[in-house]
Amino acid sequence: MGSRNLSPADVERARLCQASELATASGAGWADAYRPGSPGCHELLDRTAMFAEMLERHLVDHPACVANPEWYRLAEQAAAALRELYQQIGAEHLGGEAPANRTNEVSA
Repeated sequence: MGSRNLSPADVERARLCQASELATASGAGWADAYRPGSPGCHELLDRTAMFAEMLERHLVDHPACVANPEWYRLAEQAAAALRELYQQIGAEHLGGEAPANRTNEVSA
C-alpha cells in the first residue's frame, strides 16, 4: 500500500475512467440508479455512515493511534472527511435538490 498524493486533475481523470468503465459494462444510463433519491444513493449514504463509525471506533480510538500524534491527526482527518461526505450525500439524497454550485457529476 503506497502513499499517493493525487492532484485534483488526477482524481477527476480516475473518476471519469471509472464512469466510462461503468458505462461500457452497464450502459449509458448506469448513473440513473445512483442519483440522489435513489436506492443506490441511499446505499452509499448507509455505507458512508458505516465506514465513518468503523474508522472512529477501530482507528481513531485505537490506543496505538491515540499514542501517536501524527497517526491520530491523519486518522481524525480521514474520519472528518467521511463525516463531511455523509453530510453532503445526505443533503442531496434526503433534501431532493442538488446544490447550485454542482454540475453534472457524470460525464462518461
